[in-house]
Amino acid sequence: MTPATSSQRPFPSASPNAIAYTEHPAIAEAVSPLRSYSIALQALSLKVHPSAHSRLKRWIDLCGAVLGLGCFGLVLPWLAIAIRLDGKGSIFYRQKRCGLRGKSFYIWKLRTMVPNAEILKKTVENQAKGFIFKNENDPRITRVGRFLRKTSLDEFPQFWNVIKGEMSLVGTRPPTLDEVSRYRPHHWQRLQVKPGITGEWQAKGRSSVDDFETIVAMDMEYQARWSIAYDLRLIWMTIGAVIQRRGAC
Repeated sequence: MTPATSSQRPFPSASPNAIAYTEHPAIAEAVSPLRSYSIALQALSLKVHPSAHSRLKRWIDLCGAVLGLGCFGLVLPWLAIAIRLDGKGSIFYRQKRCGLRGKSFYIWKLRTMVPNAEILKKTVENQAKGFIFKNENDPRITRVGRFLRKTSLDEFPQFWNVIKGEMSLVGTRPPTLDEVSRYRPHHWQRLQVKPGITGEWQAKGRSSVDDFETIVAMDMEYQARWSIAYDLRLIWMTIGAVIQRRGAC
Protein backbone atom coordinates (compact mmCIF):
# COMPACT_ATOMS: atom_id res chain seq x y z
CA MET A 1 0.00 0.00 0.00
CA THR A 2 1.36 3.40 -0.97
CA PRO A 3 1.89 5.61 2.10
CA ALA A 4 -0.08 8.80 2.27
CA THR A 5 1.72 11.92 1.17
CA SER A 6 2.03 14.95 3.39
CA SER A 7 -0.75 16.62 1.44
CA GLN A 8 -3.02 13.67 2.17
CA ARG A 9 -2.36 13.65 5.88
CA PRO A 10 -4.58 16.07 7.82
CA PHE A 11 -1.85 16.78 10.39
CA PRO A 12 1.61 15.84 9.01
CA SER A 13 3.49 16.69 12.23
CA ALA A 14 0.86 15.51 14.67
CA SER A 15 2.21 13.83 17.78
CA PRO A 16 0.38 10.76 19.16
CA ASN A 17 -0.67 12.77 22.21
CA ALA A 18 -2.07 15.58 20.11
CA ILE A 19 -4.00 13.15 17.91
CA ALA A 20 -5.36 11.39 20.97
CA TYR A 21 -6.48 14.71 22.40
CA THR A 22 -8.39 15.60 19.23
CA GLU A 23 -10.29 12.32 19.50
CA HIS A 24 -12.03 13.42 22.69
CA PRO A 25 -15.76 13.70 21.89
CA ALA A 26 -15.80 17.16 23.43
CA ILE A 27 -13.41 18.35 20.78
CA ALA A 28 -14.44 16.22 17.81
CA GLU A 29 -18.12 17.12 18.10
CA ALA A 30 -17.60 20.82 18.60
CA VAL A 31 -15.01 21.87 16.05
CA SER A 32 -13.51 21.12 12.66
CA PRO A 33 -10.48 18.79 12.36
CA LEU A 34 -8.02 21.62 11.72
CA ARG A 35 -9.36 23.68 14.59
CA SER A 36 -9.38 20.51 16.71
CA TYR A 37 -5.68 19.94 16.11
CA SER A 38 -4.90 23.53 17.01
CA ILE A 39 -6.83 23.04 20.24
CA ALA A 40 -4.84 19.90 20.99
CA LEU A 41 -1.50 21.67 20.62
CA GLN A 42 -2.68 24.53 22.81
CA ALA A 43 -3.95 22.24 25.55
CA LEU A 44 -0.99 19.85 25.51
CA SER A 45 1.45 22.74 25.89
CA LEU A 46 0.00 23.34 29.38
CA LYS A 47 0.89 21.34 32.46
CA VAL A 48 -1.83 19.55 34.40
CA HIS A 49 -2.40 21.32 37.72
CA PRO A 50 -0.95 19.53 40.80
CA SER A 51 -4.44 19.28 42.33
CA ALA A 52 -5.40 16.76 39.65
CA HIS A 53 -2.81 14.30 41.01
CA SER A 54 -3.23 14.92 44.74
CA ARG A 55 -4.06 11.68 46.58
CA LEU A 56 -5.23 13.57 49.65
CA LYS A 57 -7.59 15.68 47.54
CA ARG A 58 -8.95 12.52 45.93
CA TRP A 59 -9.48 10.94 49.36
CA ILE A 60 -11.39 14.02 50.54
CA ASP A 61 -13.43 13.91 47.31
CA LEU A 62 -14.44 10.31 47.91
CA CYS A 63 -15.35 10.87 51.56
CA GLY A 64 -17.32 14.01 50.74
CA ALA A 65 -19.10 12.40 47.80
CA VAL A 66 -20.17 9.34 49.81
CA LEU A 67 -21.50 11.61 52.55
CA GLY A 68 -23.23 13.82 49.98
CA LEU A 69 -24.89 10.91 48.21
CA GLY A 70 -26.04 9.52 51.54
CA CYS A 71 -27.75 12.80 52.45
CA PHE A 72 -29.14 13.09 48.93
CA GLY A 73 -30.66 9.62 49.18
CA LEU A 74 -32.72 10.69 52.19
CA VAL A 75 -34.48 13.50 50.31
CA LEU A 76 -34.47 12.09 46.78
CA PRO A 77 -37.89 10.33 47.01
CA TRP A 78 -39.59 13.57 48.04
CA LEU A 79 -37.77 15.62 45.41
CA ALA A 80 -38.63 13.06 42.74
CA ILE A 81 -42.32 13.25 43.62
CA ALA A 82 -42.23 17.05 43.52
CA ILE A 83 -40.51 17.11 40.11
CA ARG A 84 -43.03 14.66 38.64
CA LEU A 85 -46.03 16.53 40.06
CA ASP A 86 -44.70 19.78 38.63
CA GLY A 87 -44.85 18.51 35.06
CA LYS A 88 -43.84 15.88 32.55
CA GLY A 89 -40.26 14.85 32.06
CA SER A 90 -37.51 12.83 33.68
CA ILE A 91 -36.31 13.33 37.24
CA PHE A 92 -32.66 13.55 36.28
CA TYR A 93 -30.96 15.61 33.58
CA ARG A 94 -27.60 14.96 32.00
CA GLN A 95 -25.47 17.14 29.77
CA LYS A 96 -22.11 16.58 28.12
CA ARG A 97 -19.37 18.76 29.59
CA CYS A 98 -15.60 19.06 29.25
CA GLY A 99 -13.42 17.85 32.09
CA LEU A 100 -9.71 17.55 32.75
CA ARG A 101 -7.72 18.29 29.55
CA GLY A 102 -10.92 18.48 27.54
CA LYS A 103 -12.08 14.91 28.13
CA SER A 104 -15.87 14.83 27.84
CA PHE A 105 -18.25 13.33 30.38
CA TYR A 106 -21.92 13.51 31.29
CA ILE A 107 -22.72 15.75 34.22
CA TRP A 108 -25.80 14.80 36.25
CA LYS A 109 -28.37 17.10 37.84
CA LEU A 110 -31.95 17.04 38.98
CA ARG A 111 -34.12 18.41 36.19
CA THR A 112 -35.05 22.05 36.81
CA MET A 113 -36.35 23.00 33.35
CA VAL A 114 -39.13 21.98 31.00
CA PRO A 115 -38.33 18.90 28.86
CA ASN A 116 -37.78 20.90 25.63
CA ALA A 117 -35.54 23.51 27.27
CA GLU A 118 -32.73 23.17 24.71
CA ILE A 119 -35.12 23.83 21.84
CA LEU A 120 -36.54 26.88 23.59
CA LYS A 121 -33.11 28.28 24.48
CA LYS A 122 -32.91 30.36 21.31
CA THR A 123 -36.09 32.20 22.33
CA VAL A 124 -34.62 33.32 25.67
CA GLU A 125 -32.45 36.42 25.99
CA ASN A 126 -28.89 35.82 27.19
CA GLN A 127 -28.12 38.37 29.92
CA ALA A 128 -24.56 37.19 30.43
CA LYS A 129 -21.39 38.37 28.72
CA GLY A 130 -19.12 36.01 26.84
CA PHE A 131 -19.51 32.27 26.33
CA ILE A 132 -21.96 31.49 29.15
CA PHE A 133 -25.76 31.65 29.12
CA LYS A 134 -27.85 33.20 31.87
CA ASN A 135 -31.28 34.74 32.29
CA GLU A 136 -32.47 35.68 35.77
CA ASN A 137 -36.11 35.07 34.87
CA ASP A 138 -35.60 32.16 32.49
CA PRO A 139 -39.16 30.99 31.63
CA ARG A 140 -37.92 27.45 31.01
CA ILE A 141 -37.28 26.89 34.73
CA THR A 142 -40.12 25.08 36.50
CA ARG A 143 -41.56 26.09 39.89
CA VAL A 144 -39.86 23.19 41.63
CA GLY A 145 -36.76 23.89 39.57
CA ARG A 146 -36.43 27.38 41.04
CA PHE A 147 -36.50 25.92 44.54
CA LEU A 148 -33.93 23.29 43.61
CA ARG A 149 -31.61 25.92 42.18
CA LYS A 150 -31.94 28.29 45.13
CA THR A 151 -31.05 25.49 47.53
CA SER A 152 -28.50 23.91 45.13
CA LEU A 153 -30.23 20.55 45.58
CA ASP A 154 -30.17 20.12 41.81
CA GLU A 155 -26.38 19.76 42.01
CA PHE A 156 -26.37 16.80 44.41
CA PRO A 157 -26.31 14.09 41.69
CA GLN A 158 -22.85 15.41 40.75
CA PHE A 159 -21.47 13.60 43.78
CA TRP A 160 -21.73 10.55 41.51
CA ASN A 161 -19.46 12.32 39.00
CA VAL A 162 -17.00 12.84 41.86
CA ILE A 163 -17.12 9.13 42.78
CA LYS A 164 -16.29 8.27 39.16
CA GLY A 165 -13.33 10.64 39.17
CA GLU A 166 -14.77 12.93 36.50
CA MET A 167 -15.18 15.83 38.92
CA SER A 168 -13.86 17.01 42.25
CA LEU A 169 -15.65 18.59 45.20
CA VAL A 170 -13.73 21.79 44.43
CA GLY A 171 -12.43 22.88 41.04
CA THR A 172 -13.30 25.03 38.06
CA ARG A 173 -16.75 25.39 36.53
CA PRO A 174 -17.31 22.51 34.03
CA PRO A 175 -17.76 24.09 30.57
CA THR A 176 -20.13 22.96 27.84
CA LEU A 177 -18.92 21.70 24.47
CA ASP A 178 -20.25 24.80 22.74
CA GLU A 179 -18.32 27.00 25.14
CA VAL A 180 -15.05 25.12 24.62
CA SER A 181 -15.42 25.29 20.84
CA ARG A 182 -15.04 29.08 21.12
CA TYR A 183 -12.15 29.16 23.58
CA ARG A 184 -9.24 31.53 23.06
CA PRO A 185 -5.68 30.58 24.07
CA HIS A 186 -5.86 31.97 27.63
CA HIS A 187 -9.03 30.00 28.40
CA TRP A 188 -7.36 26.60 28.06
CA GLN A 189 -5.66 26.73 31.43
CA ARG A 190 -9.11 26.16 32.98
CA LEU A 191 -9.08 22.59 31.65
CA GLN A 192 -5.87 21.64 33.46
CA VAL A 193 -7.89 21.21 36.67
CA LYS A 194 -10.72 18.78 37.36
CA PRO A 195 -14.07 20.56 37.26
CA GLY A 196 -15.69 20.94 40.65
CA ILE A 197 -19.14 20.92 42.21
CA THR A 198 -18.03 24.17 43.81
CA GLY A 199 -15.11 26.52 43.33
CA GLU A 200 -14.00 30.13 43.46
CA TRP A 201 -16.94 31.28 41.33
CA GLN A 202 -19.62 29.34 43.20
CA ALA A 203 -18.32 30.18 46.67
CA LYS A 204 -17.76 33.89 46.10
CA GLY A 205 -20.09 34.90 43.31
CA ARG A 206 -22.51 32.19 42.23
CA SER A 207 -25.09 33.59 39.80
CA SER A 208 -24.30 37.22 40.64
CA VAL A 209 -21.29 36.90 38.30
CA ASP A 210 -22.46 37.17 34.70
CA ASP A 211 -19.21 37.88 32.82
CA PHE A 212 -17.38 34.87 31.40
CA GLU A 213 -13.97 36.52 31.63
CA THR A 214 -14.57 37.22 35.33
CA ILE A 215 -15.32 33.53 35.85
CA VAL A 216 -12.10 32.62 34.01
CA ALA A 217 -10.13 35.04 36.21
CA MET A 218 -11.67 33.46 39.33
CA ASP A 219 -10.78 29.98 38.07
CA MET A 220 -7.19 31.12 37.53
CA GLU A 221 -7.12 32.57 41.05
CA TYR A 222 -8.21 29.17 42.39
CA GLN A 223 -5.36 27.43 40.61
CA ALA A 224 -2.84 29.97 41.92
CA ARG A 225 -4.05 29.71 45.53
CA TRP A 226 -4.85 25.99 45.60
CA SER A 227 -4.09 23.91 48.66
CA ILE A 228 -6.06 21.34 50.63
CA ALA A 229 -6.78 23.98 53.26
CA TYR A 230 -8.04 26.36 50.60
CA ASP A 231 -10.34 23.65 49.19
CA LEU A 232 -11.83 23.12 52.64
CA ARG A 233 -12.28 26.88 53.01
CA LEU A 234 -14.17 27.11 49.70
CA ILE A 235 -16.40 24.19 50.71
CA TRP A 236 -17.24 25.96 53.97
CA MET A 237 -17.91 29.25 52.11
CA THR A 238 -20.17 27.42 49.65
CA ILE A 239 -22.23 25.89 52.45
CA GLY A 240 -22.68 29.36 53.92
CA ALA A 241 -23.65 30.85 50.54
CA VAL A 242 -26.22 28.08 49.94
CA ILE A 243 -27.77 28.43 53.41
CA GLN A 244 -28.04 32.20 53.00
CA ARG A 245 -29.04 31.80 49.33
CA ARG A 246 -26.50 34.41 48.26
CA GLY A 247 -26.30 34.77 44.48
CA ALA A 248 -28.65 31.87 43.79
CA CYS A 249 -30.65 31.73 40.55
